Amino acid sequence: MALGFFALALFLFITLDSDVVPSSAASASASAASSEGVEVQITYGTVLKLMHEKTKFRLHSHDVPYGSGSGQQSVTGFPNVDDSNSYWIVRPQPGTNAKQGDSIKSGTIIRLQHMRTRKWLHSHLHASPISGNLEVSCFGAENESDTGDYWRLLIEGSGKTWKQDQKIRLQHIDTGGYLHSHDKKYSRIAGGQQEVCGVREKRADNVWLAAEGVYLPVTESK
Repeated sequence: MALGFFALALFLFITLDSDVVPSSAASASASAASSEGVEVQITYGTVLKLMHEKTKFRLHSHDVPYGSGSGQQSVTGFPNVDDSNSYWIVRPQPGTNAKQGDSIKSGTIIRLQHMRTRKWLHSHLHASPISGNLEVSCFGAENESDTGDYWRLLIEGSGKTWKQDQKIRLQHIDTGGYLHSHDKKYSRIAGGQQEVCGVREKRADNVWLAAEGVYLPVTESK
């Protein structure tokens, strides 16, 4: 089973530069586990899509800069499931002992790396383009990351360890804003995609779930 997970992850990374990463292959590990009645945990190294709970749009980025604010790479909500620009790699906070395959507890600081462009999900005090909330962007590079890329995982309900289909919030460390989206959509450049931003209040619109992806097995010692 572990070799199967690894093979799927390797396949996904090899096909990084193709126009479309096959969603059927990308979600195969999670689907197989679900069909066997096994709880799917999110571990470091997992490649996934985050689905906005209220609108069902996926967290998305692409090599298109904002035309205002920071001018950094834009982040949006994307309506279609089959798009390779909606994949994110779950990474630990630098300087910790966390390693690939470790499970992730509520309250942990994580980073999300955009799979195609290798930049980090980021936020700061610039105003978001549509609503004027906190801008959320992609910034940095493989070995270029700062505290603006740090997000605290907060699991809704009684769960203590992050699992697929579990409601979560991501709170930005530097600004205190929660990763947020709503039905306010762009009309140009990213037409039909909706704004992703940060807001400092807990709202129904800042709840997310782990959806499609390659879910690596837990490898930490018991």
